[in-house]
Amino acid sequence: MISVHDLTFSYKEDGFSLHVPNLTVGAGEKVAVVGPSGCGKTTLINLLCGILVPATGTIKFNDIDISKLDYEDRQDLRAVKMGLVFQEFELLEYLNVLENILLPFRVNQILTLDSAVSDRARSLAEEVGLGGKIFRYPEHLSQGERQRTAVCRAMVSRPAVIYGDEPTGNLDPRNRDQVMEILFHYSETDRVPLIVVTHDPELQASFDRTINILEFSS
Repeated sequence: MISVHDLTFSYKEDGFSLHVPNLTVGAGEKVAVVGPSGCGKTTLINLLCGILVPATGTIKFNDIDISKLDYEDRQDLRAVKMGLVFQEFELLEYLNVLENILLPFRVNQILTLDSAVSDRARSLAEEVGLGGKIFRYPEHLSQGERQRTAVCRAMVSRPAVIYGDEPTGNLDPRNRDQVMEILFHYSETDRVPLIVVTHDPELQASFDRTINILEFSS
């Protein structure tokens, strides 16, 4: 489902470079990306989801070479097919929980917001324990509630892959485990690849495979 071949990328100003000869992630596979800070874990995620473009090589997602798409097509592909979960949540403070979950459908014209989507957003909120808080604003949510909102937002469009960049880095163990249980369940039941950057050694054993970014960066 995801395949990388002979990828190279660099930040010339600081001498950082990344070279991925080959990388494949199959349907339903759960992969942890580990390594020291500043070694390229976030860069790899941003390449895989098309935020960054490699200097050479190919990144294929469901046989689509996203490294050859233009900016707008990559943006549309992310909106429709990819779920992104970030450590800092990226919630909009002036939107309530339900509105934040539905945000992808309000900012991307390629997605259609209808009653079925709204029902799914409410169902996801209920599933993660936010059913009674969908009209609260982020300032009135705990860290765990904010992150669960972000996880619901990543899943509301039924993405074909989920990328997480330290999605549990700000959470206590209880909330960490709840967030990862939600992501693992979606990956397993929908056969969706899950690729997560993490520094947490306790989480790594739960993944099918671990990739050390030091194998690729210099």
